Amino acid sequence: MGEFIDKAKGAANEAIGKAKVAAGKHTDNPEMVVDGAQQQVRGKAQKLVGEIKGAAGDKL
Repeated sequence: MGEFIDKAKGAANEAIGKAKVAAGKHTDNPEMVVDGAQQQVRGKAQKLVGEIKGAAGDKL
């Protein structure tokens, strides 16, 4: 069950990160672009954790 939560949170973080990057580029705010890129990386990592949990059968 934990794998689905991690995957969902990861997808949400990726989407929010993409929106921040787009907004930062639109408003010429480099700090927002960097923050959004970092959030995207965190989201990808969360999704990977979910995939690992799924492969391990939630035994982690």
